[in-house]
Amino acid sequence: MINETLSKIEAAIAKIQSGKSKEKDELVSLLNKLKSELSALPPAKMDEARSIGNFTEAAAHEVTRENASVQLRNLSVSGIAYSVKGFEATHPQLVSVVNEICMILARMGI
Repeated sequence: MINETLSKIEAAIAKIQSGKSKEKDELVSLLNKLKSELSALPPAKMDEARSIGNFTEAAAHEVTRENASVQLRNLSVSGIAYSVKGFEATHPQLVSVVNEICMILARMGI
């Protein structure tokens, strides 16, 4: 399921307009780091990781949507932040990558 979610996020990032190529490149790089961090995650933490992935997918979807909903955008970004809290102590690099993704999305107006 995580791999499917990551594939969907990649597809959403691929749709980002060429005028935002710097941010797009950064997101691709961070997504690769996120994949690496997730591959090292213990099986017991996978449910929590799925939550992070699902909220990240929702945020990426809002980036690419025409007539995007501000409310849905805010909810997805809030969901990412909340789901990451449990990983702060045990997986700081994973949290760092997710935070960087959120910052880029915020710079893009998401």
